[in-house]
Amino acid sequence: MNIYLIIILISYLAVTGFGYWLEYLNMAYLKRYGSVVPSEFQGQIDNELLIKTQNYTIENTKYGIVLSVFNSIIALIFIFGGLLNIYNTWIESLNLPFMAEGIIFFITLYYVESIITMPFNLYQVFKIERKYGFNNTNPKLWITDFIKSIILSTIIMGIIIAIGLFIVTESPNFWWLWVWGFFLIFSMFIMYISPYIIEPLFNKFTPIDDESLVQGINSLMKKVGIMVSRVFKIDASKRTSHTNAYFTGIGKVKRIVLYDTLLKKMNIQEILSVLAHEAGHWKKKHLLKSMIVIEGIGLIAFYVSFRLLKYDLLTELFQIEKSTFFAKLVVLAFLGEIVMFPFTPFLNFLSRMHEKEADRFACEITDDPESMISTLVKLSKDNLSNLHPHPVYAAFHYSHPPVIQRIKFIRDVLTKK
Repeated sequence: MNIYLIIILISYLAVTGFGYWLEYLNMAYLKRYGSVVPSEFQGQIDNELLIKTQNYTIENTKYGIVLSVFNSIIALIFIFGGLLNIYNTWIESLNLPFMAEGIIFFITLYYVESIITMPFNLYQVFKIERKYGFNNTNPKLWITDFIKSIILSTIIMGIIIAIGLFIVTESPNFWWLWVWGFFLIFSMFIMYISPYIIEPLFNKFTPIDDESLVQGINSLMKKVGIMVSRVFKIDASKRTSHTNAYFTGIGKVKRIVLYDTLLKKMNIQEILSVLAHEAGHWKKKHLLKSMIVIEGIGLIAFYVSFRLLKYDLLTELFQIEKSTFFAKLVVLAFLGEIVMFPFTPFLNFLSRMHEKEADRFACEITDDPESMISTLVKLSKDNLSNLHPHPVYAAFHYSHPPVIQRIKFIRDVLTKK
């Protein structure tokens, strides 16, 4: 093993090890403070629920570590142990056209990954989630969802790979720009069709039949400047007891979708505060701002990839006999995970700032911060959210501010009014 491979291996192990240290830090912090009821939750949560929350967080953390260790071992064997070389040589021996080779290369890897991680997924859904009262999925529904996901992913991946590789062959010097543009357009297309074609494959959408709620939503959205095409609820409860709500659609016209679990647990004012928060993201153009940052990074990544893929350095470095475009992409993706890790806190910081702005907007547009606070308390209790994440862990892993910080911020907004 040459010095460059040793440096890459050490870097990967350092990044992975740092991730495990963060998990340990968070669990130790939770064990130390997990039994303390925050002042924001006084009278809203008891010791029994705190213990349940603590156990749920720790059990999910241990599960995540085991899965991560398994994935890391597989990745190291595949990249450093010669399996990539064997697999790549086999694909090359098929003597298929360039696009066909690429489709088979990546979709086969996707199938293998889906199969070998299936036991972990089953354990989380039917052991951990069921143990804590969240899972409502039966084996038949899980298998049906799995098959649908495989078929859907195969179709989408097939389209992306085929068009992407077609662009590479037709524009060898500028494919990085055209492929980046294609990915951007395709992702927006998926966002547009998802509510009408993809999501109904998994859930049943029915119009909200509570007229007072519909009127409240329409009145709120009118104040914000959003046109609501329909307000739906989905039968999320057939799979989970977790709660959620979201907007779909591009532009000013939106569909609002509420989990039936949310409708059962929240009153009208609390539901409106959730939607006001989502409306805040639209009003403040958070999706657009996030896309600009992410797509900007993506454009740079595509150009760097283009420069690296022009040469055989990557395959020679990892001793891959056939220097195929696909093998170089796999190596590049592996290296990309290491390079992008230090940027994680920045991206999450940006997301947390957006969430803070959306909270402020929700309080101002509804003039009802107390409903926003009661919503956050209920959501935390119902989802067994960790009330005591370690600050460093939150910096790396939280796209939303910890709930205690959100409530304190809203209290501050209320105080200043």
